[in-house]
Amino acid sequence: MFKWFDPMVRLVTAAIVIATILPATGMLHELVQDISNVAVFVLFLLYGLKIARGEVWAGIRNWRLLLPLTLFVFGVMALAGWAAWQLTLPLLPATLALGFLYLGVLPSTVQSATAYTSIAGGNIASSVIAAALLNIIGVFVSAPLFSALAGTSGEGFTSSTLVRVMTLLLLPFVIGQAAQGFAGHWVKGHRKATSLLERGTIGLAVYTAFSGAVAEGIWHRVHLSDWGLLIAACGVLLVVGYGGAWLLGRMLRLNHADQISVVFAGAQKSIAMGAPLATVLFPPASAGIILMPLLVYHLAQMVVAAPIATRLREG
Repeated sequence: MFKWFDPMVRLVTAAIVIATILPATGMLHELVQDISNVAVFVLFLLYGLKIARGEVWAGIRNWRLLLPLTLFVFGVMALAGWAAWQLTLPLLPATLALGFLYLGVLPSTVQSATAYTSIAGGNIASSVIAAALLNIIGVFVSAPLFSALAGTSGEGFTSSTLVRVMTLLLLPFVIGQAAQGFAGHWVKGHRKATSLLERGTIGLAVYTAFSGAVAEGIWHRVHLSDWGLLIAACGVLLVVGYGGAWLLGRMLRLNHADQISVVFAGAQKSIAMGAPLATVLFPPASAGIILMPLLVYHLAQMVVAAPIATRLREG
């Protein structure tokens, strides 16, 4: 049901293949980038409309779960991404290695974290609220946290970058929150359409970013041995993510259902946030290559999450 047949896995794979065969370059890339920016604006407007303000406040009040989970996602995992960047920097192309840091500072998924929590018999409500709130926090902190940890090696969180992030991510989300009273019901009544738009935006963002990577010669710059190290490093980060989130739940002495929610909300990384943000934050020549660790991690987390969920349900 999940694994490689998951719609998001197929979407990301298709975007990479199409970008490899038919990359958008020159003026076409600028056009696709503009379309992608509009789609990102609409996507975060929908996020603002979908996440009920009541759920946001309810999640915030559950500080015993939210605070440690936030520190894990944006603290422990960010430091793990920083360590992976530093350790692979002498062995991988610099931009590719920097992608591990970008992976580390991203929030968790919402849809798949909730789906796997349900399969494992966890607390679905806690999972939805925690993952949604982590994504809200990510809108505010992921980009500046990346810039702070990357230092002079990163692209830098400049005033122009701040304007792009606020215009394409924060502004539409705030508008969506404010417009819930008269537009929120439309989103709830058109779930299939909004889901297609969300997936289309993610696919377009991956295609746009990877087109830039193809134009920069990613298949020639990244050798076979580099791919092996990339996959191995992502595997280590998966162990840190799932193992660390499980230990966090044990340390907090949560019940089994809430502990499951923490595992999937803490360990998974969001391509729904990562791909659009990368096209806003990085220049076309860098975005696709920086995204590679996230793409590998995302595909791997889809594969390993199903057996982990089954094991947690049985345990």
